[in-house]
Amino acid sequence: MPLANLWNRILSWFRERNDRLQLVNDFNMAARQAWVAGYVPSCLKASISKGYSEYRHSFSRWMASGFRICVLSGAQLSKQDIKYIGEAILSNEQLVRQLVVLGWDTLEVHCDVGNYGCRWALKEHLMLGGGNANNGIH
Repeated sequence: MPLANLWNRILSWFRERNDRLQLVNDFNMAARQAWVAGYVPSCLKASISKGYSEYRHSFSRWMASGFRICVLSGAQLSKQDIKYIGEAILSNEQLVRQLVVLGWDTLEVHCDVGNYGCRWALKEHLMLGGGNANNGIH
C-alpha cells in the first residue's frame, strides 16, 4: 500500500473519531441545556459503549458501536419510561441517520439507578425509501 493511501486512511479514521466525539458532546450539551431550562424532567448523558453485535450493519464500527444514554433521574424508571425516551430519540430521523453513518448500530437507554435498560437496532429505525421504520424493541 502506498504511503499516501495509508496516510489518508489514518486521517480518515481520526476525522471519523472526532465526528463521533463531537456528536456525543453536542448531544450532552443540548440535553443539559434542556434540563436546566426545565423543558425535560431528567438530564440525559450520552456516551459510547460496546454495542450489540447482532445489530451490526455495513457502516458499523468494529468496536464501540453503541450509543448509550444514561437517564440521570435519581430513581429507577419503569420500562415504559425508558422505552419512551428511546422512542423519542429514534423519532429524530436526522439523528438516527447521523448515528448510523458515524458507525453506531445500537441505541441503549439506561437509568442511573438499577440495572435495567433497553436497546434498539438503529438499522431498524431508518426511514429508507420513504417507508416506515420498524418499531421493534429488543
